[in-house]
Amino acid sequence: MRPYTRTMLALSCLATAPALYAADAPAPPYTVTANVGLFSQYIFRGLTQTNEKPALQGGFDYSHSSGFYLGYWGSNISWISDFAPGTSASLESDFYGGYKKSWDDWSLDVGLLRYQYFGSYLSGAIKPDTTEIYVAGGWKTVSLKYSHSLGDTFGLCGASGTYYLDLTGTYPIGDFYVLGHAGKQKYKGNCNGANNDVASYNDYKVEGGWSFAKDWTLAVGYTTTDADDGGKTQAFYTPASTNKFIGDSFGYVYVKKTF
Repeated sequence: MRPYTRTMLALSCLATAPALYAADAPAPPYTVTANVGLFSQYIFRGLTQTNEKPALQGGFDYSHSSGFYLGYWGSNISWISDFAPGTSASLESDFYGGYKKSWDDWSLDVGLLRYQYFGSYLSGAIKPDTTEIYVAGGWKTVSLKYSHSLGDTFGLCGASGTYYLDLTGTYPIGDFYVLGHAGKQKYKGNCNGANNDVASYNDYKVEGGWSFAKDWTLAVGYTTTDADDGGKTQAFYTPASTNKFIGDSFGYVYVKKTF
């Protein structure tokens, strides 16, 4: 063998050795992912949170092979200052953790979620910070989730026991999908002598999306509620500062990247 050929062979072996060792290394017991998206507006449970204006959203998730997970998600909002001019709270921060397990076509997810709205509030105001526990069951691409409030709920005092029921189904078609959703927001208790049930409503959504490039999603959708009763419920969701009903029928579009 010629000397330079032997040298080249040795260098080649050294170059491939790290790849061989890396292939033998065990995979870490956890994964960390992140996401960021630009939305034409932020709609939560059928209600626009940004007065029909764009929203920048993003977060990250830590998942362990045991099934336990932690995460954070955030978005700009305007609904708090829309309902209470003089209040400055333009960011929603969600902190959550739980346990999720899948077997065959079934899945189970239980956890706790804290909605936090940092900012300055008027004296005596009831802060909209909310804590919910949730349990979700899934079969293939259909899921049913129950979220239960542990206290004051999105600014309504004495609303412990308020719940949200979420039924969602997704149908994949190659790189595309179609999604359907129905939800029920049921308020409990009394706040300052008024029955919180006036805030209860149902919401519905259809969405179609396309996964393209590497971990990008482009989607369009339509959402509506039955809170437009022309009475107390509609008035409850119509801030005086804008006189715009936030539970109206809306279309939306967004693009999102997952890392």
